[in-house]
Amino acid sequence: MKILVTGASGQLGTALQRILVPAHQVFAAAHSDLDITRESDVNSFLDDHAADWLINAAAYNQVDKAETDRDAAFRLNAEGPANLARATAERGIGLVHVSTDYVFDGTLGRPLTESDTPSPRSVYGDSKLAGEREVASANPRHLIVRTAWLYSETGNNFPKTMIRLAAAGDVRVVSDQFGSPTYAGHLAEGILSLLEKEASGLYHLAGSGGTSWFGFTKALFSRFGITVKVTPIPGSEFPRPAKRPACGILETGREPAVVLPPWEEGLDCFVERMRAAQGGIQ
Repeated sequence: MKILVTGASGQLGTALQRILVPAHQVFAAAHSDLDITRESDVNSFLDDHAADWLINAAAYNQVDKAETDRDAAFRLNAEGPANLARATAERGIGLVHVSTDYVFDGTLGRPLTESDTPSPRSVYGDSKLAGEREVASANPRHLIVRTAWLYSETGNNFPKTMIRLAAAGDVRVVSDQFGSPTYAGHLAEGILSLLEKEASGLYHLAGSGGTSWFGFTKALFSRFGITVKVTPIPGSEFPRPAKRPACGILETGREPAVVLPPWEEGLDCFVERMRAAQGGIQ
């Protein structure tokens, strides 16, 4: 397959390039190569690069900042995907768009499937849901993949932040918000599997099982042998501008089913690659 990847310098974009090459022809575009919010740039880019699929890994993901930067969030998370959807549809290119558990409020207290009704609690969630709808309406050959708590050995993310905080002493971590930690490499493999199965429509694709931020941190520190004290706290003691889903664990009810490995296995892969990287966990 010939595959285009936008948002190529991010966590998922980097993982996609590692997984897709050399079995497929891949052209990866970072934001400096393509601004998806500019419709003319998108059209020029696709005129220059024929493909079977475009995987959109570009996103505005500053969840809290989005509360006061609504226009920027919607430009990148809704208007950009709309540009991609129209342009790919005109050229017969399939579009994979990556979304999030933040489209849900998480109040059901159980794992969420594709049949559950979205109800965002934040500007970020609103913008991502708007992007989903733009893609679904503009390109009939679409694949929308919702994931959660994405992290990898590249970029900034929760486990790296916890490792950094632990270097300064004990940490306090929210214990009443639950989700599906997803290793970017596993997500990239899952997306490729869906493409190979010729899947379409909406899919949930996240690390299997679920845990709290506290549970994730404890597992992370155990694997690295970090011995600082980890204290569980309620989310009310750590208020953030954007409201998070109380329980955003994702499961799939779709066929053909693609199920990612347990989130613990994803954490094992993260630890292995961090240790192998130059500079270790620093």
